[in-house]
Amino acid sequence: MLNMKKEGEWLVAHLRDKDDAIPIGNLLREEWKLPRKQVHLLFQHKEVLLDGAPVAQHVVGKAGQEIRLRMCKPEPLGLDPASEAPEILYEDDHLLIVNKPVGLLLHPTERYHHVTLDHLVSGHFFRTGLEAKVRHVHRLDQDTSGVVLYAKHAWASALLDEMLRERTIKRTYVAYVSGQMPKERGKINEPIGKDRNHGTRRRVTPNGDPAITHYQVKERFQTATKVECQLETGRTHQIRVHFSYIGHPLLGDELYGGKLELIKRQALHAAVLKFEHPFGGEIIEVTAPLPLDLFHLEKKLR
Repeated sequence: MLNMKKEGEWLVAHLRDKDDAIPIGNLLREEWKLPRKQVHLLFQHKEVLLDGAPVAQHVVGKAGQEIRLRMCKPEPLGLDPASEAPEILYEDDHLLIVNKPVGLLLHPTERYHHVTLDHLVSGHFFRTGLEAKVRHVHRLDQDTSGVVLYAKHAWASALLDEMLRERTIKRTYVAYVSGQMPKERGKINEPIGKDRNHGTRRRVTPNGDPAITHYQVKERFQTATKVECQLETGRTHQIRVHFSYIGHPLLGDELYGGKLELIKRQALHAAVLKFEHPFGGEIIEVTAPLPLDLFHLEKKLR
């Protein structure tokens, strides 16, 4: 991984041995995975510096030379900053990871223009002096709690999106499902598509998109099972749909057949996020603590 540091509006690194003798334009596009449009604009505005001087795309660099990219120019936040601060689990010059509370929508929609998690992140950027667009990398349902990853600049966003597609960002969820799961661990491999009879509901259908959920039983209760889930795919409502399909809907998930007796929302929490940092290579592993309503749910189940 590339060791890239932020200095004001610039991202700074030194060319590695593996970067030697490659035209800088090719290096940025093909090896460093910058979007082609972004590379074009950087060169057009003379915002690629090699040892302090602007360079053209065809220039060949040498190992050890300093390269600077003006990737962090001020941007409109895009959302009104909220006064409430998000719960920050991890932060550096490139990434932000926050803990989304239950009931908070992640981003505004056509019908919902009130405060969302994105507004809270916008407020954090504003208060810390970061003039950057709010870019969430993945999503959680309104009534699912837990870790959400944000990118602080366009390059980080592009790299993290690619990592998400390549499934190198590992997300672990905790779910409380109805009844006793027959196996200690397993895989649910069923395609998911839209339900034609319901605007927001999804269902297992042969014509749906591939969807794979791995699960492992963590604790058994008399009427429910606590499971840990990892996703190979990221379909809308995937965990909720899959467990409903096999006859074990999530507790509180009324949309997919779960009962509301013990909890008034789907009992699902995005607990852990683990990945290799795109700018440095260290392993980032962040855990969001179990929210109070799930803690109380466990007490009721026991």
